[in-house]
Amino acid sequence: MATRISSSSGVHLIQRRGPGALLLSSRSGPSWTASKPCFWIRRRRSGVALCCPEVGICPLLDLYKLYLIHSPDPFLPPFTLIILMMMCALQFANVSFSNVYISLALPILIPFIRCSSVLTSQGKWCQSLLPAAFFYLTATQILLDPALFRLLMKCASEVGYKVKRKCSKFLEEREIAGITTVSGSGSHEWESVPDIWRTSAQKYGDRVAVLDPYHDPPSKLTYKQLEEEILNFAEGLRQIGTLPEETISLFADNSSRWLVADQGIMVTGAINVVRGARSTDEELFQIYTHSESVGLIIDDPKFLKRLADSLIPRVKVRYVVLLWDDKLNASENVAMKDIPFYTYNEITELGKEKRHFLVESLDEGKRIEFEPIKPDDVATLMYTSGTSGMPKGVMLTHRNILHQINNLWEVVPCQVGDRFLSMLPSWHAYERACEYFIFTHGIEQVYTNVNYLKQDLKQYQPQYLISVPLVYETLYSSIQKQISASSTGRKLVALTLIKISLLYMEAKRIYEGKALSKNPREPPLFFCILDWLFVRLVAVTLFPLHFLAKKLLYSKIHSAIGISKAGISGGGSLPMHIDKFFEAIGVKVQNGYGLTETSPVAACRRPDCNVLGTVGPPIKHTEIKIVEIETGELVTDGSKGIVKIRGPQVMKGYYKNKTSTEAALDRDGWFNTGDIGWIAPKHAIGRSRLCGGMLVLEGRAKDTIVLTTGENVEPAEIEEAAMRSSLIQQIVVIGQDQRRLGAIVVPNKDEVISIFLEKKEELTNEKVLKLLNEEVRTWTAGCAFQIGPILVVDEPFTVDNGLMTPTMKVRRDKVTAQYSDQITNMYK
Repeated sequence: MATRISSSSGVHLIQRRGPGALLLSSRSGPSWTASKPCFWIRRRRSGVALCCPEVGICPLLDLYKLYLIHSPDPFLPPFTLIILMMMCALQFANVSFSNVYISLALPILIPFIRCSSVLTSQGKWCQSLLPAAFFYLTATQILLDPALFRLLMKCASEVGYKVKRKCSKFLEEREIAGITTVSGSGSHEWESVPDIWRTSAQKYGDRVAVLDPYHDPPSKLTYKQLEEEILNFAEGLRQIGTLPEETISLFADNSSRWLVADQGIMVTGAINVVRGARSTDEELFQIYTHSESVGLIIDDPKFLKRLADSLIPRVKVRYVVLLWDDKLNASENVAMKDIPFYTYNEITELGKEKRHFLVESLDEGKRIEFEPIKPDDVATLMYTSGTSGMPKGVMLTHRNILHQINNLWEVVPCQVGDRFLSMLPSWHAYERACEYFIFTHGIEQVYTNVNYLKQDLKQYQPQYLISVPLVYETLYSSIQKQISASSTGRKLVALTLIKISLLYMEAKRIYEGKALSKNPREPPLFFCILDWLFVRLVAVTLFPLHFLAKKLLYSKIHSAIGISKAGISGGGSLPMHIDKFFEAIGVKVQNGYGLTETSPVAACRRPDCNVLGTVGPPIKHTEIKIVEIETGELVTDGSKGIVKIRGPQVMKGYYKNKTSTEAALDRDGWFNTGDIGWIAPKHAIGRSRLCGGMLVLEGRAKDTIVLTTGENVEPAEIEEAAMRSSLIQQIVVIGQDQRRLGAIVVPNKDEVISIFLEKKEELTNEKVLKLLNEEVRTWTAGCAFQIGPILVVDEPFTVDNGLMTPTMKVRRDKVTAQYSDQITNMYK
């Protein structure tokens, strides 16, 4: 006969799909059965009665594990301690436990079982009756496994106890019974990141929040629907055993369901560990194990299959949740047979039913004790890209992220109904903070990817594009190719008009006081007046032609790419020629700066003072200073040094890495970024009068190349200059401990081939090397240091081959290591 077990708390934790396994269901969920009778729980007015006609050892082991997962505060009465002592004595006496389970269990337990309905109303003594049985009947496994013993000491039955759970106080106020919440919708009430969804649902309810056209099924959710999805997913996670402060790995790429899963995990008080599908298997394994994750949420079946072969057999996984493809049967995979598996829809349905039950049942609500998530609780672990060495787990708190949400509007003054195009990985700190922020202002976000970017820019005409410099470089190259492919006459006109616009914008920057200067000395007043009059005259002269270019040429570009308000660039250095080009054609690009450790935005250019060549001033409540590289002493404005940041967005620390935390954060809360930069001097008059306090970056301290001549070289400037060539796809400047600089160059094959076809010459390696040498020297002629020998390689630096980080930054150490032999021969 099958045993049915019902629990008033709706526990739905252990799911084993194999034959003969014990399963437990929620009150509102499907009925699961045991392989043979073991016991049942009967709910009575006076309490809960436990009935045990026959002891089934294996089922009880599974139940014991279930209660470990869902354990409230520990409570160990004398009765439990006596049983533990008895079992210890039997263990040391080498007694066979298989013969004594039943004989010792029932005589001791049955009297207590029979009177349990009376005792449950008389205090906490008998509230541990059920865990006592688990202690007793699983003592062999406990005594042989000290770790299991420690866990069990924290375990107590949910019977008769108030179950504690963390909650997002403002978001979950409808589900919370007996807790006072402040009504309203102001941002001052936000104590955790998920609180923003209640505010947004109240303000923008039926407006479209997310549009995800390229997943199956395509998704379109309003703010109300998105809030419900997040709440349902969170409650579903609780029902399958997710506890506060546990770490859950979310390995998936950008999508609407990623957002739901991310916020659902946060609502439970758990900590999500995020990474994308393009990361290597070994990197994912190290992140999962280092973060001590207990659950795994995965993108799609293809990624699941990959991890089922490479990751899941090597780690402990409590459950696996698949975000996309609800028809998949994971139990067919050998690695997944003993692991509880759920689809996205199963989790949300489970959560929906449980939430309905909580709202409808006052008694049930009273049995749950809610503890609001605190602002200083860790919200997420974000592992750094790892351009050198292994990634470190950055602990970001709710307070860190809320600082970004509350202070980015002065950078991006978006309005209700504006449309954003999202294509960066959602686990990228820059994309993630911006997403949270825009959803507090009634924005519609459209998910896209590299394959559909050009198509979606034209179709959706977004007001904003949030992306990395590489995307703007790609758009620039695409526009240049279209111009080059046009007829000779049109090409000449277009290029001439662009040059005129560049000159016009240069003059405009000067008379507006937005021309960057490193000189701390303020220019004489008389010179400033003459300078202003001259550039003003130049601007007036060029304006008619610039206006003509806007009508004839730039309007077509705008209709193709949208971005009618601004493109926000972050996560890397924006090349100056890209910056100037988009300014000339009337597309505002605001460059920003930050790191994962600063949540991430620390500085950004403002729409009303967009000073090219800088990353803008610090955002609100943020301090930035520059210190001398060797001594750490504060330097004057205009002087180069290490950038340090202090503010509410600075991380809590590196997870399980005290040494790195202490190296990065000093006692006064200043974070050492490792970046080299300077702060623009303040001038009251002249070309740079509006540039004071702007941060300018010049590279990474660890990227500095030291030649044998004793000279220090920052490679970023040289690489940026060389990348202006259409023949060069990628370049890495090298030369550490050499007499002169060199470079590893990946050519743009299509452009190189077209040149040789035009010249009708044979394509040989020697000729390609000579051509690229000339190209590098031409484009870097204005740099302080020149490139000597170059190494031409065919394979591009990509994420897949490990030569780029998932955030599209070149891993210099890996590139030089891969081509070490060729580099040695090149310098010979």
